[in-house]
Amino acid sequence: MALEFPDLIRSLPVFEGPFDAFKLEADRFKVLFASYPAGTDIPEHEHETENLGLVTQGCLILTTGGETRRLETGAWYHLDCHQRHGASFDQDTQIIEFWFDRG
Repeated sequence: MALEFPDLIRSLPVFEGPFDAFKLEADRFKVLFASYPAGTDIPEHEHETENLGLVTQGCLILTTGGETRRLETGAWYHLDCHQRHGASFDQDTQIIEFWFDRG
């Protein structure tokens, strides 16, 4: 893949999920350094965490509540716990995601 995180990030544990990411984790908190190749589609789903994300390269096409937004490099987004959403990527993209377990 053309997009690469620095070696220190790539030395973190690998996230076991439907996309490529490296995971920085603490009690009730995770940080994912995620890479999405162009053409990736993630069907509508929800998380048990409240999530913040920062697009660091590329573009996230995020759909929530029937509304679709293009989030370009530098854009932040917020998803409430159990908020249904889907995502797609029309270019190689990297995102840093912060997952907060509010339980």
